[in-house]
Amino acid sequence: MDLLDSMRVYVLAVEKGSLSAAATACDISATMAGNHLRTLEKRLGMQLLQRTTRRQNLTAFGEDYYVRCKEILRLVAETDAQAQNLQLAPAGKLRITAPVTFGTEALMPALSVYLERYPEVSVDVTLCDRVVDFVEEGVEAAIRIGQLPDSALIAQSLAPYRLMICASPDYLARRGTPAKPEDLSAHDCLSFSPAALTSWRLENGDGSWRIPVSGRLQVNHGQALRVAALHGMGIVLQPAILLEADVQAGRLVRLLPAYELPSRPMSVVYLQDRYRSPKLRSFVDFMVERFG
Repeated sequence: MDLLDSMRVYVLAVEKGSLSAAATACDISATMAGNHLRTLEKRLGMQLLQRTTRRQNLTAFGEDYYVRCKEILRLVAETDAQAQNLQLAPAGKLRITAPVTFGTEALMPALSVYLERYPEVSVDVTLCDRVVDFVEEGVEAAIRIGQLPDSALIAQSLAPYRLMICASPDYLARRGTPAKPEDLSAHDCLSFSPAALTSWRLENGDGSWRIPVSGRLQVNHGQALRVAALHGMGIVLQPAILLEADVQAGRLVRLLPAYELPSRPMSVVYLQDRYRSPKLRSFVDFMVERFG
């Protein structure tokens, strides 16, 4: 006899008070229900129920075995449900959030591929540079840049978020091209405000440098800093995803390419209990595939 079937009969016999009631619930004969119980007791070498013509009582071992059977059956049912969910096609609305620059320059182009791959999914994207509360704002996944604090969120690592130093050909023609990190101090450097950096850190195999920088323009938006650099207003330090297309087109020139700039870890994060959702799982897997 199937062990799980016998466990189900036993659990129902305990909960309903008799083997005959368990037999009715399982749509089997009372004789078959008794066979299931005897099979369990023979397998275990222990008596589970003490039965008389009028009542049944659990043995001490039978009481403990009942609790364990309940847990085993629960885990089996949960696993079956999870397997069934895995077979379902992703569908429904997915709410995600991402930082403004990454969301605009990298996530939006990628979502065109994701939505084509999963035609039953719609995506509601919130772009902001603050940390969004998953529960309060109903978010299912978030792209986070930087070190993650300890939390209940599960994180999948993506490729590090790289930075790049650039300036326009017009600016370099007027002010000269920095040949080494120290040269940056003599240039107009465009700063991100209100948390404007007063120094930029660079390194290579010979060492590291923290260069004090200054400039006449501070802006609180990366895209605006890019536009300022395109118009020759100074040297810009921004994410590579924001500047790479301009470098490839010759609108900006990458500076000091032999030096490394600090990169920041990037992750896609989500609540563990939501990962069973096919739409969320498909998005997380897609982000790892695309940006991992």
